Amino acid sequence: MTGWTGSFITLNKAWYADYPKTSFHFFNDNREWQQMDKAGHAWTTYHLSRISSGLWLWAGVNQKTGTWLGGLSGMAYQSIIEIQDAYSAEWGFNWGDVAANTLGASAFVGQELLMKEQHIQLKLSYWHYDYEGADLKRRRNQLFGSSLPERIIKYYNSQTYWISANLHAFAPKSSLPKWLNLAMGYNSQGMLGGFNNQWTDADGVSFSRNDITRTRHFYLSADMDLTRIETRRQWLRTMCSVVNMIKVPSPAFERNNRGIRFHTLYF
Repeated sequence: MTGWTGSFITLNKAWYADYPKTSFHFFNDNREWQQMDKAGHAWTTYHLSRISSGLWLWAGVNQKTGTWLGGLSGMAYQSIIEIQDAYSAEWGFNWGDVAANTLGASAFVGQELLMKEQHIQLKLSYWHYDYEGADLKRRRNQLFGSSLPERIIKYYNSQTYWISANLHAFAPKSSLPKWLNLAMGYNSQGMLGGFNNQWTDADGVSFSRNDITRTRHFYLSADMDLTRIETRRQWLRTMCSVVNMIKVPSPAFERNNRGIRFHTLYF
């Protein structure tokens, strides 16, 4: 409970503190940020459900009940955020966010009920994407924050979201390492606004930077399922389970609007 409360305080400071409140309202932002925010919703709810389920099991409930309670806990946490959005002048209640949250929770609950383990996991990687010029840096700081914790949460240009599948789980008779995964990733870069690269600053000066192309990027890369590394040490298993939210840096193929390129190491 302390962790949940602390996370809400941190989130409120990062997202809502600088924007006025208003009455409950709806807002359709499904076309914003080239759907990077929706990927973030799915990733967050997936891991909230996974971690919450583990806590329910630790508290003594059975596997099936703990799985359902984990999914419901993840959805409840995200629903509180949706209500905060609904009363913020900058955002609003959005059914697209609810759909992404449901997808994330369902990805955990469905696999746990059907297969008793997570063959396919949602992961995140982060590598700082920068802009040149003082105006663009000010815009970056305005949108995504100036500190690393804020940017990890908000800086869509620097995030990559992955669907990571365990190969041995789908080919149990093979000699493949049990920890080896194959991951497909998505990110988008060049974004200086939700819908386009036009904005007006606090002094009323308008900017149009449509010369900066907003590009989608798709990746194929190796990964590791750290929870499948065998160890007798409980603290190490716990650490692997937490770190497993993040994709392991690996070589990767990238497909974007300019063609295909290879990264010796991508994170």
